[in-house]
Amino acid sequence: MASEIPTHVITLVALPSQGKTLTQGALDAACDAAAAAGFTPTKPLWLEAGEAADIGLYANGGTSIAIDEAGVDAILQPLDGFRHRRLLVSDMDSTIIQQECIDELADELGLKPQVSEITERAMNGELDFKAALRERVALLKGLEVAALERVYTDRITLMPGAKTLVQTMREDGAQCLLVSGGFTYFTERVRRAVGFHADHANTLNLHAGALDGTVLEPILDKESKLASLKGAAAQMGIPLEATLALGDGANDLPMLQAAGLGIAYHAKPSVRAAAKACIDHGDLTVALFAQGYRRSDWVE
Repeated sequence: MASEIPTHVITLVALPSQGKTLTQGALDAACDAAAAAGFTPTKPLWLEAGEAADIGLYANGGTSIAIDEAGVDAILQPLDGFRHRRLLVSDMDSTIIQQECIDELADELGLKPQVSEITERAMNGELDFKAALRERVALLKGLEVAALERVYTDRITLMPGAKTLVQTMREDGAQCLLVSGGFTYFTERVRRAVGFHADHANTLNLHAGALDGTVLEPILDKESKLASLKGAAAQMGIPLEATLALGDGANDLPMLQAAGLGIAYHAKPSVRAAAKACIDHGDLTVALFAQGYRRSDWVE
């Protein structure tokens, strides 16, 4: 080899909790696919037997690998010296939590189908995010503030693996930032529940104890998320290669593309197609395996 150190690594993960086991046959098939794509694979290294493994790769002209293994997530990345990322910037709705908060607020008014349809189109990049947010918030006018607490308490659930991901990275010295196009009422609570260092989101305007149908300007959008990633990295004095970004919607895409490791998490089709890496099957702990953490390293 021209270099003793592989230029890339592909991590394969099949979580038993998802009813899937990573077999030696799957690793052999991945090595064959890597070779066909122009890489020279090394011997697979188990991160967790039957669950996750790394395959080192020498990029002899290869740039991407198609892995066709049901229930297996495969994340390809260059070995740039920053395997354990020093900064995590994550979206909240449908990423760290399992819901879209604005849709659940709309349900309090019987408007969930109407608002959810707008949310889906906005997250897939079919609508301007700012205009779509203003339109949806306008439909919430008159909703009492007490409804926000009901929604958070009764409807919002953390994504499997969220606390393990954040706590493990935090224990390893990483900074963890929650950045959402949603609302501060929820990001503040999710930040505390999961263990993020800080959160940034939009603020709902109130009048007489109810939502007034507007959101505080300027609206936090995709460019704001990208700026948060770059600003936090600069403040820490680290390159973007040392960062990890997670998200599922079109307003996450710029930060996913800019981060050293940008992962589209159970994402909308347009986001999956444009992201560097995807988690389509497993939970958020796949992002730990992708950084080379073994299960014994996890903080649970």
